[in-house]
Amino acid sequence: MTQITPETLPAELHKAAGTVTRLLATMDESSIAEASKLPGWTRGHVLAHISGIAKAMARQLEYARRGEKIELYDGGMEGRTKAIDLAAGHSLAEHTVSVTAAVDSAVGAFDALDPDGWQARITYRDGTVLDGGLALWRELTIHASDLGLGYGPETWSRPFCEHLFGFLAARVPEQYKFVLQPTGLPPQTIGNGGTSIAITGMLTDIAAWLAGREPSLGSLRATAAADGVDLPELLPWPAGVPAQPQTPAR
Repeated sequence: MTQITPETLPAELHKAAGTVTRLLATMDESSIAEASKLPGWTRGHVLAHISGIAKAMARQLEYARRGEKIELYDGGMEGRTKAIDLAAGHSLAEHTVSVTAAVDSAVGAFDALDPDGWQARITYRDGTVLDGGLALWRELTIHASDLGLGYGPETWSRPFCEHLFGFLAARVPEQYKFVLQPTGLPPQTIGNGGTSIAITGMLTDIAAWLAGREPSLGSLRATAAADGVDLPELLPWPAGVPAQPQTPAR
């Protein structure tokens, strides 16, 4: 399994930011109001959220450099929701300026860290700057797919999918142990329950399912005691930043 470290994460952030920028460049004015892959959200909502989380992470680092901590979003979760709703209907030009500036600022803040800076404490998940960088990587990569512009989960990299396996192990119900068997790759086990379920399929399909997204290659299969079974229901996304109602996010 590829280990994501402070030395390797900045390059991954740049790749994810580049994907968002390229997708923005393919959009026209009418596509902003069209439905995204997230129920109840337009592409404008997704872009507003990408801008918001990038600004929030940049702020986490700004305070961490001073040895201080601050809540993730200005105004907390209520402020987050209001900001997304207000910005969702912006024009393509407004979204482009907002998203580009926010993402560039956040990625630049991670680029500027010295080795000790990655372990500074932040409010997000009561964790470290490294945790914040991994979160930004997840947000940029997954929400780029949520835009529904031809960059689906099938494009996610092996390091990213394997990172999701570890991060989203918290979604395994306590009675289960999932034996993840990605095609052509070594199996991985997550969860500690007494009932084993084998989840087989393409790497990206397994990662998409764990992330609450539609597997785009149609390869998933679940088996228990050698018999085919339905894919089990997953627990909510790991606590820290609650997902918006009725969406399979964060």
